[in-house]
Amino acid sequence: MHDPATQAVVARTPRATPSEFAAAVAAAKAAFPAWRDTPLPTRQRVMLKLQALIRAHEGDLAAAITREQGKTLADARGDVFRGLEVVEYAAGLAPALMGDVLENVASGVDCHTLRQPLGVCAGICPFNFPAMVPLWMFPVAVTAGNTFVLKPSERVPTAGVMLAELAAEAGLPK
Repeated sequence: MHDPATQAVVARTPRATPSEFAAAVAAAKAAFPAWRDTPLPTRQRVMLKLQALIRAHEGDLAAAITREQGKTLADARGDVFRGLEVVEYAAGLAPALMGDVLENVASGVDCHTLRQPLGVCAGICPFNFPAMVPLWMFPVAVTAGNTFVLKPSERVPTAGVMLAELAAEAGLPK
C-alpha cells in the first residue's frame, strides 16, 4: 500500500489465493453451528466488548485509513465513528430478532415468523470507507448468529484487518 500523499510504501499485503479463500469459508462454515447456538445475550456482550475495543483503537484505525486512503484524520475518525454506531445497534439487537405471530390473516390462516441465522455471510468492502462499510455489515450478521467472511479492499486493507483482529479479541470465532 502506498501513502497517497507521499507515495511511500506503508504496508505490503498479500492477496489471498483461491485455496486461502476456500479455507476462510470453510472456517466460517465450521464455526457456524457453535456460534448459532451461542445465546443471543452472549453474542451481544461480544458486540459490547468489540465496541469498547474499537473505541480504544479509534485513533489507530483512523491513522491507518489516513495513511492508506488519504482522508483527513477528521474524516477517517468519522468513518470509524459511523461504523461504531452500527456496533452499538448490534449490541441491542434482541428486539429486532424476535419472531411474530399474526392470527387470522385469512379465514383459518395464521402467520408465524421465525427469525433464524442463515449461515456464512460475506462482505466485500470498497476503498472509500474501509472501516465504516465493514462495520455496517458484520456486526449485525454475527450478532444474529451468522458467521462472516470479510474481504477488505485490496487498496486499503489495514482497517479491515485491524477490525478482524479486534473482533477476534472481542470473542468472535475465527
